[in-house]
Amino acid sequence: MAGAQQFVPAAADIAGLRAAAADCRGCDLFRDTTQTVFGRGDESARIVLVGEQPGDVEDRKGLPFVGPAGHLLRRAVDDAGLHPGELYITNAVKHFKHRATGPGKRRIHQTPTRVEVQACRPWLVAEFSRLRPAAVVALGATAAQALLGPDFRITRSRGKVFDWPASAEVPAEFPAHDHAFVVATAHPSAVLRADNREIAYAALVDDLRVVKRELDLA
Repeated sequence: MAGAQQFVPAAADIAGLRAAAADCRGCDLFRDTTQTVFGRGDESARIVLVGEQPGDVEDRKGLPFVGPAGHLLRRAVDDAGLHPGELYITNAVKHFKHRATGPGKRRIHQTPTRVEVQACRPWLVAEFSRLRPAAVVALGATAAQALLGPDFRITRSRGKVFDWPASAEVPAEFPAHDHAFVVATAHPSAVLRADNREIAYAALVDDLRVVKRELDLA
């Protein structure tokens, strides 16, 4: 798997990266998807939220977090007191990995492999090289391990504040940002699947309130 680096333009802004990513063939995931789903938001955003990959709705619409998980995330952002206008939202993987249940049937999400995450990594690194967030939020295990290293566990460290980049954990290619931090939490889709959705949602909001508190203290 060659990876995306050859498709990433060296001197493009976010809009240029988004346009170039539409033609990415750095891994095989593009073959069964509708389109690349790149990040969205202002380049001056104070907060960058990173999820795993687009879902079925996102793949069809070409925008991240516009399906059920996205609606829940927007509600959680509001309940945590974060301003939607300060957010940039993206994913560690830009194509929807899935399996089809049959012609015309629902497409079932599959977790990207570490190799697929690594292949798509140049796009995420390029996004961060154009962004200078004060806070980074990893949504779910795939995003957390992409940002904080393969040994990171949400179950042990969700809601904790780490320096961004955390020098010993975050791969060196992510650019450093003075006084920035990263917090990992559950992916909104995990909240939707939880046995007790109310408790899972409250935990997500609590983690996002940690982000709000740290930004207010800065």
